[in-house]
Amino acid sequence: MSKAFHCLKFMTSAVESLWLNFVRLWSWNCLWLVWILLVVFLVYFFRESIQIIESISTMSIFLGSLSPRFYVALTGTSSLISGIILIVEWWYFRKYGTSFIEQVSNNHLAIGSDDNETNTNQTADGGGKQKFKVWRNPLNLFRGSEYNRFQWVTGQEPLTFYDMNLSAQDHQTYFTSESDHLRTCDNIMQKAWRERNPQARIRAAHQALKEDPECAAGYILLAEEEATTILEAERLFKKALKCSEVLYRKSQILQHHNPILEAEHRRDTNVLVYIKRRLAMCARKLGRTREAIKMMRDLLLFQLMKEFPLMNMLNIHENLMEALLEIQAYADVQALLHKYDDISLPKSATICYTAALLKARVVCDKFSREVATKRGLSAAELSAVEAIHRAVEFNPHAPKYLLEMKCLILPPEHILKRGDSEAVAYAFYHLPHWKHVSGALNLLHCTWEGSAAFRMIPYPLEKGNLFYPYPNCTESADRELLPAFHYVSVYPKKEWPLYIMVVASVCTITAILAILTHQYPETMIVCAKTITEFLSLLLTPFAVILEKVDSLMPASMWHLLTKI
Repeated sequence: MSKAFHCLKFMTSAVESLWLNFVRLWSWNCLWLVWILLVVFLVYFFRESIQIIESISTMSIFLGSLSPRFYVALTGTSSLISGIILIVEWWYFRKYGTSFIEQVSNNHLAIGSDDNETNTNQTADGGGKQKFKVWRNPLNLFRGSEYNRFQWVTGQEPLTFYDMNLSAQDHQTYFTSESDHLRTCDNIMQKAWRERNPQARIRAAHQALKEDPECAAGYILLAEEEATTILEAERLFKKALKCSEVLYRKSQILQHHNPILEAEHRRDTNVLVYIKRRLAMCARKLGRTREAIKMMRDLLLFQLMKEFPLMNMLNIHENLMEALLEIQAYADVQALLHKYDDISLPKSATICYTAALLKARVVCDKFSREVATKRGLSAAELSAVEAIHRAVEFNPHAPKYLLEMKCLILPPEHILKRGDSEAVAYAFYHLPHWKHVSGALNLLHCTWEGSAAFRMIPYPLEKGNLFYPYPNCTESADRELLPAFHYVSVYPKKEWPLYIMVVASVCTITAILAILTHQYPETMIVCAKTITEFLSLLLTPFAVILEKVDSLMPASMWHLLTKI
């Protein structure tokens, strides 16, 4: 019953999309055809009044008197100009993702009203530019021991200025309060979090520790940016943990005395949770996975006590989910999904693709495309395929990284949900978990590309299936979050604009004609005459029809129209 309902739903959506596409194309093509026929009819009917026949005969005499050198120069110049336009169009398309001529025509010449209406509707709520929200990457790496080591080896910067600026804003939100001016070390660290130069931040952290050896924020900054190994970072975080626990207990007692002390307690809580989370990540990276799982579970219990309202922003459950997959505790992962894969909670690639992995794990070891095509999908296989389709609809970029069709890079410190940055961050940690499940990547490969997830959503920017329509701002946001050397994945795939194809065709044809005319002028003249005679033969029936229509028209039609 469920399989029949699934097939009926798919056929209904496919027929609906095809019908809407047909009506849209037919209506515009019909209008263009009517306009062209009207222009041709008016030109032919008033050919005597505008002396078009005499003009054509004069033009033919003029063109016949020109030498082949003129045609060579003409075609060569046209080819050069078309080539320059093609290069500019290609560069603009690669950099901004749209055609320059198309953009100018849409914005200034009022060509393509549908696109203008769509853009207007999409940007009406955003004040001219669609807004997007970036999230803190719950699995972000350490700058000193991971990002900086990559930069030392490759000479390429793994983080963008925009990404690091967002991190600086997060640090100011988490680790500062209104009472920072009362303590010298807190005042120094408040300036350090705003500092752009990494060496200046490190110097400020050392200065804050000289003022107060119990400054937890100073140890955090040194562990994040100065430590060159995970072991060194863990040692500094353990020192920060001792300091932060003392400050947290003090502020917890005094938090209800006045608003300033309450803000200070909130700051100390943020510092404590951040340190514990990073210590858990250190343990996970050093192979102490079960210790990391225990620390993450304690943090989630801390969240249930409602003492930390910003816990959802850190998404610690995704850290726990990844660690549980490492030890292959699939039952515990399923329990986490049952709690966090809820319709009222925000989704992520980790939740959607982990749910798909667990369902694929049941059937993937014996799955075969040939067998499934012959006998159809079983209930378990259909459930796994639908879970993959759901994950692909949420983030269509992740499968290429999981199937190793695109090169992985270090994940950024912030991600855009449903974007390429989230796909990079997910695949960086979860690719080994897919490889642990035998046949899971094979099932993903057989079902993701060209699947119902794409066929059921022919216009993903306008309409979704299980989720909201795919946002059209992911490409620009991902280009700001991901480094310049990374080739950003774009969905839906942008086709080459019509203007670039036309310019490329004109450039190629004119270049070929210029070369042939220069090398074989007599042969090209003979070919031109042959083509002209062939076209005249093809147009003979139309000329006869027009003469018949002209004979049926009254001779004084032009005089009557001038009177009207």
